[in-house]
Amino acid sequence: MSETYAKRLSAILLDAVTDKDPQMQEQVCGALCDFGESKPAEVLSACEEHLRLHEKLAHPYRTIILRAMEIVVSNHISELDKDTARAIILLASNEMTKVKELVSDWQQAASSVLVAVGRRFISSVMEELLSKFQPGLLPHPCTVHTLASLSVSNVFGVVPFLTSILSTMLPMLGAAKHDSMKVVFCCALQRFSESILEYLANLDQAPDPTVRKDAFASDIFGAYDILFHQWLQSGGAKLRLAVVEALGPMSHLLPSEKLEEQLPKLLPRVLAFYKKHTETVHVSKSLGQILEAAVSVGSRTLDIHLNSLLAALHAQICVPVESSSPLVMSNQKEVLRCFTVLACCSPDRLLAFLLPKLDTSNERTRVGTLQVLRHVINAAAAQMEVKKPVILSSMKLPLLDTNNKVKRAVVQVVSAMAHRGYLEQPGGKAMVEYIVQQCALPPEAEIQKLGADSEALAADSVRAISVSTLYLVSTTVDRMGEVLWPYLLEFLVPIRFTRALSPLCRSLVHLAQKRQEAGAHAPLIQYNGNVHLPSPYAITTRLLVEHCGPGRWWRPQLCLLQAVSSYPYVGDGRGAASLRLLNVLHQDIHPALGQRWVTAIPLLLEHLDEYSEETLSQKEWEEKLLVFLRDSLAVVSDNTWVCHLTLEMCKQLPNYNGTPLEKNFLYKCVGTTLGAASSKVVRKHLRELLETARYQEEREHEGLACCFGICAISHLDDTLAQLDDFVKSDVLRKSAGIFNLFKNRSESEANKVRSALILCYGHVAAGAPRELLLARVEADLFWNMSQCFSTKVLGIKVETQDPALRLSLVQSVCMATQAICSSAHGSSFHLSRKAELVAQMVEFIRAEPPDSLKTPIWKKAMLACTYLVTLEPALEEQVQADLIHSCLHRVMAVLPEPEEGDSPQESLYLDTVQVLKDLLTSLLLWNMTPLGLQVMVEHLSPWIKSPRGHERVRAVGLSACLLQFFLQHLQISALVPFHNLGLLIGLFSPRCADLWPATRREAVSCIHSLLYLQLTCVGFSRDYQDDVAEQLLSLKDGLVHPDPAILFHTCHSIAQLIAKRLPPDQLINLLLTLFESLGDPDKNCSRAASVMINCLLKERGNMLQEKVPEIVSVLRSKLQETREEHILQAAQHSVFALATHHCASVVSNLLGSPLPFDSHTCTLWRALALEPGLAAQVLGLLLEKISKDVLFEESQAFLLSSTPDRVATLLPLAATCALHEVASAPASGPAVLELYPQLFVALLLRVSCTMGVQPPRQLQAKERRSASSGLASRSLEPCSSAVDALQAVLVRGGNEDVVQCMELDGGWQLLRTSAGHEEGVTRLASAMAKFAGPRLPLVMKLLFTTQSSMYEVQRVTSTAFLAELLSSNVVNDLMLLESLLYNLMARQKDTSARVRRLVLHGLANITLGSPDKVQTHSPQLLTAMIGGLDDGDDPHSLVALEAMVGLARLMDLVDAWDLHAVLLHIAVRIRPFFDSERMELRSVSIGLFGHLNKACRGDCKDVFLEQVVGGLVPLLLHLRDPHAPVVTACRFALRMCGPNLECEELAAVFQRHLQEGHDLHFGEFLNTTCKHLMRHFPDLLGRLLSTSLFYYKSSWEDVRAAAPMLTGFLVLHMEAEQRPQVDLEQLLTALQLLLKDPALKVRLKAVKTLGRLVKFA
Repeated sequence: MSETYAKRLSAILLDAVTDKDPQMQEQVCGALCDFGESKPAEVLSACEEHLRLHEKLAHPYRTIILRAMEIVVSNHISELDKDTARAIILLASNEMTKVKELVSDWQQAASSVLVAVGRRFISSVMEELLSKFQPGLLPHPCTVHTLASLSVSNVFGVVPFLTSILSTMLPMLGAAKHDSMKVVFCCALQRFSESILEYLANLDQAPDPTVRKDAFASDIFGAYDILFHQWLQSGGAKLRLAVVEALGPMSHLLPSEKLEEQLPKLLPRVLAFYKKHTETVHVSKSLGQILEAAVSVGSRTLDIHLNSLLAALHAQICVPVESSSPLVMSNQKEVLRCFTVLACCSPDRLLAFLLPKLDTSNERTRVGTLQVLRHVINAAAAQMEVKKPVILSSMKLPLLDTNNKVKRAVVQVVSAMAHRGYLEQPGGKAMVEYIVQQCALPPEAEIQKLGADSEALAADSVRAISVSTLYLVSTTVDRMGEVLWPYLLEFLVPIRFTRALSPLCRSLVHLAQKRQEAGAHAPLIQYNGNVHLPSPYAITTRLLVEHCGPGRWWRPQLCLLQAVSSYPYVGDGRGAASLRLLNVLHQDIHPALGQRWVTAIPLLLEHLDEYSEETLSQKEWEEKLLVFLRDSLAVVSDNTWVCHLTLEMCKQLPNYNGTPLEKNFLYKCVGTTLGAASSKVVRKHLRELLETARYQEEREHEGLACCFGICAISHLDDTLAQLDDFVKSDVLRKSAGIFNLFKNRSESEANKVRSALILCYGHVAAGAPRELLLARVEADLFWNMSQCFSTKVLGIKVETQDPALRLSLVQSVCMATQAICSSAHGSSFHLSRKAELVAQMVEFIRAEPPDSLKTPIWKKAMLACTYLVTLEPALEEQVQADLIHSCLHRVMAVLPEPEEGDSPQESLYLDTVQVLKDLLTSLLLWNMTPLGLQVMVEHLSPWIKSPRGHERVRAVGLSACLLQFFLQHLQISALVPFHNLGLLIGLFSPRCADLWPATRREAVSCIHSLLYLQLTCVGFSRDYQDDVAEQLLSLKDGLVHPDPAILFHTCHSIAQLIAKRLPPDQLINLLLTLFESLGDPDKNCSRAASVMINCLLKERGNMLQEKVPEIVSVLRSKLQETREEHILQAAQHSVFALATHHCASVVSNLLGSPLPFDSHTCTLWRALALEPGLAAQVLGLLLEKISKDVLFEESQAFLLSSTPDRVATLLPLAATCALHEVASAPASGPAVLELYPQLFVALLLRVSCTMGVQPPRQLQAKERRSASSGLASRSLEPCSSAVDALQAVLVRGGNEDVVQCMELDGGWQLLRTSAGHEEGVTRLASAMAKFAGPRLPLVMKLLFTTQSSMYEVQRVTSTAFLAELLSSNVVNDLMLLESLLYNLMARQKDTSARVRRLVLHGLANITLGSPDKVQTHSPQLLTAMIGGLDDGDDPHSLVALEAMVGLARLMDLVDAWDLHAVLLHIAVRIRPFFDSERMELRSVSIGLFGHLNKACRGDCKDVFLEQVVGGLVPLLLHLRDPHAPVVTACRFALRMCGPNLECEELAAVFQRHLQEGHDLHFGEFLNTTCKHLMRHFPDLLGRLLSTSLFYYKSSWEDVRAAAPMLTGFLVLHMEAEQRPQVDLEQLLTALQLLLKDPALKVRLKAVKTLGRLVKFA
């Protein structure tokens, strides 16, 4: 490219800078930078010239050009020559100082250019800058700013100039009048000072190592004098802050004596800024530099001002830190840096200032002081070494602070102390104890104390920090081992450290393992008189209890200090940590435990790993721990050790008074240890437990009782003896005085003691050996329970009303009776107290409030009764009746819980119902006869007929269980009549239609069981499977359906099955019972009774000959009284009889019924289908009315209307509706099959002719009257009625699959609308071909006759149907292909374009249905398709579109010779559609082009190459088409074009990038494609570029943006010899026009392409 062209390209880019879009401006800047990468000098010259020639260019655009220049200069500074650099320097200097006003972006960009050039050409830049930095003249602010920036970016180049610059600047300071200029000078002095200090710090690398600080001292001091004494006094806030920032680095350059002289004035003035400015980070940074300078010269002034310095700095550190304010955080870092300086020079005075601050109660003061203390402990460790005792003693008050912010700060200080050896000093253990205390904090308390204005983040909480600190100190600070071990053991047992157990155990495990690794064989715990260390028994008890179960830290409804033994996963896995510590300390607990615990504890840990807090079973986990304890006791086998452990466990019981879950488990542990102890020890401790138990806490009763139950396993006699002694003691004795009746409080306390004792007896019975239990259960257990439950007042036995005491008695009786039943001789055991206990349980059940279930007393009492009734002797009938009535009355009446998941009440109720089932079946076992069964059902009968649904479902469910149980346990020794079968079936059968689905299912189960009971009673074996009875179970699914029709149809089926198995003598009883059910309050059950009555009369009426007139009379009377649907059905028989004699008359009269037909009329129509012969006559008459009458009438509703309205005629419409009703009847199937072709074609054509047709006028008037009167009226739409009738015919003709297929595909809805009618017909034909093939020959024959119909819509419908049939192989199988093709080809000249299009569609469908026949007919098919391409009578090209679709489908199947003859013609004909405005034409034509490429591989490839090349650019660019189908077609076409280009690399690219379903990175793909095109087809460059220029004017902006991309990549990959093919003038002109395109993306791509044209340079 010539130099002139380079200038023009640069000019175009520079002109584009004025685009108003910021993104475009950035792109232009990037393009200039890209251009500058290859031609930096030319680009810089063009930018310089552009800015020089366009003086009036706005400064935002000048800024962009200057930024580009800076980037090019920075990247190519080594390539610049002096002339170019000089020109750039002059331009940037001029731009920077062109205006006096400050325009920050523009002038900053120019300054940055100078700084960039100054990295290499420092002398030239300094010469230009110094020329504008003359003595006596105030320079431009940007000049000074640029000098300052240069001094930082090129320290070694600028510092040698600074002596002269400073001497020149010093007089200028006095001439500066405006604060803005003064601020610039301050910033410059700050940068100069920093550069000098950096230069002096790196003298070994400096060009002039002789430079000394003294050379700048006088000038810096002169500047200091002006800044400090003049500007700092009178300037604005911004200036004063700039002065303070400058004074920091300047102080290092002042002469020592001058600095010492100025410090008394400088320090107070700087400190004063803390009160005047909110952003104090710069003040603190400057102050730190001043302090460092003062310390470096050994200033004594600091001592004088130290107090004020400390006070000011301390106030800054006490400012609350906001996490969102980085300035505050930075300020605190600078303030701490100041404290570090002061700590190193005056540690005593610093501590004298800080430590008293710790005694204040102010939160911020204390937190800030602690923060400083932590910092100096770490930063000034050497100076603080001798101060350790003083610092430790000063921490006493902060350790008592309850504020969480203070606590966090204290923990951080303690952490620093640990790393610096403080905790080894006296008082260090107090720090450790403090950390442990914080590890034990509850989360809520911490959150509440933080307050609403604080962030209670878990990671930053006091406990989280403390836990982390304790573990880090234990594991990373070696010196802390001697401090923490064994000191941390002292915190294991106290309850207040419970929440710290997990971190304590982890630290102790690490410390213990570390000591073991050191090779110490002695015990880990050396007591040596240390009374504070816990004993091995205390450690074992504490750690065993601490991981017993899965509880939470707290619950809002309980006290804050929640039970710590509830959950092993709480507190970061407290259970696992405790187990690991036990494992490590096994040698110190007992030497014999090592081998056992090494295998047992890992198994427990593995169990915890397998579960989570939500899934762990509490009961299973506790049992595992108790087994672990029991095995450990067995391994030790040391009575003395067991006694000590028991004593320790009992001693720790009071520690868990506030945590009942842990205390209960500790009771179980006590019971387990007592089981391994001697009898003497057992008696002693059981007595103590009874005397010290906290009976007022009801939750403790369970733990105490479990302890006695576990102990009774090994010591039954001792356990009962201690309970008996305690019961006989004075604890339960009361005076007989009447006044004791009023001592409510003492009586309540005594009841709690009795409740606990009763529960103890129950657990003793449950745990006692079964061989010893039966002998003692009545005398020692039940008798003592009774004594504890009742008291005597004035010699009268009074039973308590305390619910807790009652529940304890019920639970104990339940446990005792269950234990009896589970013993080997339980079934024969005679319990003399049985009736008394049952009566007691019934009384408890009755005493509970009805309609609710709040306590488990019902459940437990019924469960106890369940076990009791199985024991001898049998209960009296009245006692049984009272028991059953009481239980049913309570359980049935409970209101159901709202459906909100599994609530505790719902779970309790379900358990109670299950217990009730067990109780009833236990009672039924005593009388396993039909009479006994009837007695049970009679108890349930009121609930079965209850008006409340929940009571019915429960009662029927219980009945089903009882019947099933009776059937399974019935033993028949002789044939017996089941005389009450009809009554029972009559009771349950109407419930098959209950409103509650569950009731319906259970009712069927009852009937199923009753039928099998009947079969069993007449002699069938128990395992006999009756087909009729088993069919009942299959009907359950129909009962679930909410549709009443399905429900009652199922009830009818049930009645049929009952009729087959019901004995004749039971039929009348069943019918009479069902008649009673007609008045059932549940209407569904009433209707079900009607259905079953009718079914029974039909099936078994011959057996009730004398009863028939009575039954019919009853039904007629019901029809007169009500209009219920099931009553109306009785009239169907009359209509049927009448129609057998007068079919035509009946049909005519029914057709005269008002439209739309009401439900009764529809019922009568359906009655006509009951007999096939009659149904065929009716359908024939209706078909005649539909086919031969006029379909619609045209009338003009309004005078000004341009098109007449089409109104349906009344008679065909009524006939259509009647046909639908008749065909809907199941019995009409044979008649429909007989007339199937005529019905199908007539209704299909009626559907096509009634689209958009209005109902008859009289119907419209009727609807308007109904609407005006507010009455609901069912509208009748002619087309929908025809569709409904067609559906009914298909269903009744056995083609349900067709209907379902159409329904799933939405075909019926499409069929009703004008827009979707063709598609609906197509889907109907497809479904017919798939599911109704044998019906098609006659249907097609009738449709052929309609092809010449006068109605275009009928021709369209029939053509669409026939066309779709060709897509199925069924026409070939039925030998209909030839006739169908002939018929369709004959319609190619139809006057309707829709018909012609459908003909082409149908001809193409042969590829789907009969692909093997395509070659036979390929000449005719290709001729038809090409004729469609040339169809000139279709303005919308829909026929051509269909032709292209058909050609694409035929391409792979037609004869190759026939195809090659027309290949080129097709390619030329479809090329104009590539850029059609219609998406369908573009996508189909491009896809067809791909198929043509696929087909031409071979002899015609060379001839077709020209078409491939011509289509390449459109295909590539339409990959960015806005429509996805076009993009998909382009992908396919390009993949097919690849092989024809004879370039394997290009074909591989197309295959790799253009696969369907893969994301396409268009830029990467286009780049790769252009690279291969230019490599293999260099001669195509000019053609490709000229074609791409055509798309610069595309109407789609994505394609318009892709066109310059293609151009750019082609240019990018072309070689030098291809340049003559490129018309640069035309290309630049086109791109220049694109820069004005309204779409931003287009302009961006154009700029990018212009940047690539640098290749021509």
